[in-house]
Order: sequence, then structure tokens, then C-alpha cells
Amino acid sequence: MNDALTPAQTVAELDRYIVGQERAKRAVAVALRNRWRRQKLPSELRDEIAPKNIIMIGPTGVGKTEIARRLARLAQAPFLKVEASKYTEVGYVGRDVESMIRDLTELAVNMVKAEMAKAVQEKAEQLAEERLLDLLLPRRAHEPYGSETLEQISPDASAEATREKLRGQLRAGKLDERPVELETQQQTMPIVEIFSGQGMEEMGINLKDMLSNMLPTKTRRRRVRVIEARRLLAQEEAQKLIDHDEAVGQAVRRVEEAGIIFLDEIDKIAGREGGRGPDVSREGVQRDLLPIVEGSTVTTKYGMVRTDHVLFIAAGAFHVAKPSDLIPELQGRFPIRVELDPLTRADFVRILTEPRNALIRQYVELLQTERVTVTFTPDAVDAVADIAMAVNSRTENIGARRLYTVMEKLLEEISFDAPDMPGKNLTVDSGYVHARLSDIMKDEDLSRYIL
Repeated sequence: MNDALTPAQTVAELDRYIVGQERAKRAVAVALRNRWRRQKLPSELRDEIAPKNIIMIGPTGVGKTEIARRLARLAQAPFLKVEASKYTEVGYVGRDVESMIRDLTELAVNMVKAEMAKAVQEKAEQLAEERLLDLLLPRRAHEPYGSETLEQISPDASAEATREKLRGQLRAGKLDERPVELETQQQTMPIVEIFSGQGMEEMGINLKDMLSNMLPTKTRRRRVRVIEARRLLAQEEAQKLIDHDEAVGQAVRRVEEAGIIFLDEIDKIAGREGGRGPDVSREGVQRDLLPIVEGSTVTTKYGMVRTDHVLFIAAGAFHVAKPSDLIPELQGRFPIRVELDPLTRADFVRILTEPRNALIRQYVELLQTERVTVTFTPDAVDAVADIAMAVNSRTENIGARRLYTVMEKLLEEISFDAPDMPGKNLTVDSGYVHARLSDIMKDEDLSRYIL
């Protein structure tokens, strides 16, 4: 998949995983298509077109995060979810808002390197095999090879013939459990631990890298099985084959042209009243966010990253605050606003059964690994949906997330006993659902704790 999908195709793909919320799906589908359209424009006009940032308004558990995450996967774009409430004004106590761009860039670099590593995987595995054979094949005939000697493996063969015989055994998996010794390098000081605390970002982005290059590395020998050594050597060879400078360049371009940041809980920083206390910090966070959303240049350890065309999707319940409580400048940077619908009982039934990642399917497949077959009847699905709706109405409404708590409690006993029931076929009907959950439902205090 990529961002050349038409809006209708994007909505169709989102429908495979997310129930309902058609307005939100259409909004993000259009935003994704506009990115593709922008790339087709002349360069002088392309830079003038800003992304159409989106605010999703709706209670928790209705699909806001999932829509943004699935959109990023469809676009093969770097995606970062952050909570606005974790940031405070100019990074005091909390994190500096620019750190979200640094985190997004780090994700993009890892994404591009993984793609490059996959492209050279075959070559890397060939090189890893040769290195592994060097470790397995003794240099002299009298040196032991496990419990065998070179002569015992192939008494009259040349070294090359013996190597080829070992290659055949290696490929057949006959040597997977044999131990070999690998040399690995490690830093003499735990640099990452020293410089990974909050606030260290502002003390020089490249300080950690500079110290890593200055400090010597020491070699450590590890004894591992052949199957593990093969994996480690293949990773090492893949890293050698990758052009790291090109990977960084591609990653930065991908962040600048296709990055998506999901800014959750934006309603928590929407307060502007008063001149003291947390409200000052809330408005301060908004003003710190403004240049990032408007378009600025952020210093990262991979160089300067522009945020002009990063797509921001903000979300919040807005039970107390309203989007109009945001400072006017920030409101103007989110021109698309879409309200998500509360989930109904029918939506719960569909969530349990329809999507590719349907909740019931997840539990059925998990138990199938123990060779336990579980079948849900339609009336059981209805009963689970009814209970989830009832608990949401009596306690905090957490949307579809309530289905997870109900399903966990419902299948707790089966999940516990499954290893001792291989080959069993179990049917979950409405009677079983009510037998397992009715007592909890009757006791409202108990249901608040358990469901």
C-alpha cells in the first residue's frame, strides 16, 4: 500500500479493521490523497500547500487512534503517537515539544534501515553462512569439531569438500544446536543509560554520538547455538551492506514529506482561563506546539528536519473543553474537524465479529495454539455486547475497550485450563456468558472493579 490510494480505496482498507466512523475515515482519506496530489504539483507551488491537519472529537475507545495508526500503515509513513498532556511549557518538568520530531525521525531512520536490510537479506545470509563455516571448520585436521574430528567428518576429502559437506548439513538444520563462539563488540561505558534521561536532549543532540565514537570498544566472546549465531551474523552483515548516510537522508525526507503525528489528549491543554497554575502551562504548551504545527526546523542528531508538511492528527474527548478553547492560532492550523460517533450495541457486535482483527477471532486463534477449538454462537456474541454496553452505561464509558475486559473475564477459566485440554471442542453460548458474568453484573460495586 502507499499514498497513491484513492480516498475510496483508503476508506475500504480502513473498513477492514475499524467499524463505523465513516466521516473520520473520509477525512483522513482525503488528507492522504492530498499528499499525493501535492507531489504532482510544480515545485514552486508544492511548497506553498500546507497539510490539512485534523482534529478528531470523540470519547475514548471509539477508534480515533486506530484510524490514525492504520492510515500511517497504508501510507507506509513514519507514525508517532504522543499525548499532549505529557508536554509542559519549554520542557520544564515534562518534555520539550520538539522531542516529538526527534522521536519521529528516529522511527523513520529505523524504518528505512529495516527496509534496506530486507533488500540485502539474501546477500547478508550468504555472507553470514561463509563466516559461520569459518567458525565451524577447524583449521587443522586434529582440532575437534564438536565430538568429531575433521577426519571423522570426511576422512579423505579436501578442505573444500569438507566445507561443502558442512554447508549441506548447515542448510539442512543438522547443526542448529551445536555451540559456536562469536566475537561481539561493546562500549566500555553505558553511554545510552547515562544520556537517556529527560532533559538531556537539550544538552547537545550529538553529545552521546561523539562520546560513543571517542570511547574504545572491547571485544567479548559469546557462546551461542549455530541457529542463533546465523541470525546474529546475518544482521551484522546486513548492517555492513547498508548505506547508512543514504538511509538517514531517505528517512529525513520521509519525515518531512510523509510523517504523521497523532497528538492525543489535546483537550487536556485547551484551557486558557486564569493567569496562574496549570492553565499558564497549558497555554504555554499550545504556543510551543504552534511553530511545530505551522512549520519550523528542528535540530535532530540526524540533521535539520523541517515540519512544514508533517501531517498532525489531533484528538480529544472534549467533554469539558471545546476546540474553540485552543488559542486561535492553533485552531487555525487544524482546519478539518470531525466528530466521531459513540459506539452502539450493533457496533459492538460488529467489532466482535467483522474486522480482520475481530476480537473473537483473536481469542479463538490464541486458544487454537493449545489445540483447543472454541466456537461462539450468535447469541453469545449478543450477550457479550449487551454486557459491555451495560457496564459502559453504569460506569465510565471506555467504548470498545470494554469488550476486552469482558472477554478476558469470560474466557479466563478456559484460558487457564487450555494446556490441559488438547483436542477439546468448546462452545460458548449465551448461557455460558451469563453463568460466568451474571454475578459480577448483579453486584455493581464488583463490576466496577472487574469489568
